[in-house]
Amino acid sequence: MDHAPSMSVATPALPPVAPVPETSTESSPAEVEETRSASRVRSAYIKGPVYDWILFLAPPLLALALGVFLANIDADEGLVTVSGERFTWSGLLLGVLIQSHLFIVFFRSHGNKSVLDTHPYRFTIVPAMVMVGCLLWPLFAVTASVIATFWDVYHSGAQTFGFGRIYDAKAGNDPHEGRRLDFIANQFLYAGPILAGAVMLDHFEDIYEYNDIGVYVFSTIPPAMTAHHGTISRVVIGLAALFFAYYIFANVRAYRRGRNISLQKVFLYASTGAVSLYTWGFNSWGEAFLIMNVFHAVQYFGIVWMSENKNLSKMFRVSRLPGAKWITLLLFLLVGFGYGFFVEVFVTGDTEIFWAMTITVSLMHFWYDGFIWSVRKKKVEAA
Repeated sequence: MDHAPSMSVATPALPPVAPVPETSTESSPAEVEETRSASRVRSAYIKGPVYDWILFLAPPLLALALGVFLANIDADEGLVTVSGERFTWSGLLLGVLIQSHLFIVFFRSHGNKSVLDTHPYRFTIVPAMVMVGCLLWPLFAVTASVIATFWDVYHSGAQTFGFGRIYDAKAGNDPHEGRRLDFIANQFLYAGPILAGAVMLDHFEDIYEYNDIGVYVFSTIPPAMTAHHGTISRVVIGLAALFFAYYIFANVRAYRRGRNISLQKVFLYASTGAVSLYTWGFNSWGEAFLIMNVFHAVQYFGIVWMSENKNLSKMFRVSRLPGAKWITLLLFLLVGFGYGFFVEVFVTGDTEIFWAMTITVSLMHFWYDGFIWSVRKKKVEAA
């Protein structure tokens, strides 16, 4: 998962988009199309076609292809020793990528003064309290670790939802219309296959960490989940089928009223859902965690670089140098991946202070990303 030895939704701020005026169901096709055309904005992409396809739209399918490729390589052929520890190359690189993407949220929270000034206590006192709690109170530390596992699932579905809302706004739609349905859809697409599929126990077995500190009250949960997995699967699949039947009906009705279709959003939701269903649900290639975490992390790097590169240039004090953007990109990657490499290679359960640091970084990543861009949205609307 996205936490130590795994967008309230994070969505980059957008210029205000005029809502699509609601037309009655009796509107003529010409009137509906006139409404639809008037509401479209100039670009249907967040950053641009190339950037979006490389970093936002294609990663789910590319990550699936990568997972299938790695599954056909003998793991022993890729073993590497780093600091006395044995890793496969794929395992090492995945761990570094996961830990790096968790860390770079701080470029958004602490690297952007306008955001930092808005919530000074959330960005200083809270992480300090979490880290101290992890160091001094074992029950707090284990609870934080378990929460991070399940928060990661929620957060990952929310990130895809956030992209979809942006693409809807870029298509000229009211960003508030259909918001709740899209959010539920993405939780079904991401969390549903986990609950109903092959990797369910891999998520719930983290609860066994309580046994290590002598707390056994939760130890019956993983066996119970396994024993009733068939029933849970049928319930989840049934609810998902009913929901998506209504979801499609609601979106067809909205389209007939004049709502635009964002092909980017449709592609992203469909491809992410298909990869999630195939990967979490069946894990045919044994690379479920690699596939799902790789594309999520790549998308997040794309978000942070797109939105924070100018702030980073100032923070690194290179904005006036020739080739400042490329220098900034290099430093951004070096710092992010440097942290990821340190955590993956050197942080173990025996180094309590560093382990507490990684848990704190994980929780702050999920929490910060849930409200940072709502702050910016308010500022944009006020402007």
